[in-house]
Amino acid sequence: MTVKSCIPVIPSADLEKSLRFWVEGLGLTMDKEMRREDKLIGCMVHNEHTCFWLNEREGTSITPENYEGIRLYWMPSDIYEARERLKQLGFEVSDIENREYGQTEFFVNDDDGYSHCFGIATKS
Repeated sequence: MTVKSCIPVIPSADLEKSLRFWVEGLGLTMDKEMRREDKLIGCMVHNEHTCFWLNEREGTSITPENYEGIRLYWMPSDIYEARERLKQLGFEVSDIENREYGQTEFFVNDDDGYSHCFGIATKS
């Protein structure tokens, strides 16, 4: 068996709000949307390198206490541009730091409380 790809399913309390991070923040394209009545309950976000399925989270729209959920590690082509873009959209982004394990990184939480780390190999 060969795995050709994997599409992570990301639960969201409010898909319309979440798209601000995924589309405006990360520059992904949204399509293949599913609606119940007039409410967005699922959609694909993607670019030429990656894709995710976002869907309405079951249960409460409030993130449960001590909930960690998913964590994603992004490798942008320009870490400074990615950080500035997210900052301009109003996301609280951490400082960019050179880590002892050879990565230069910053962190941001999206509107659903998921932690995203953006990193590149530290240049010597």
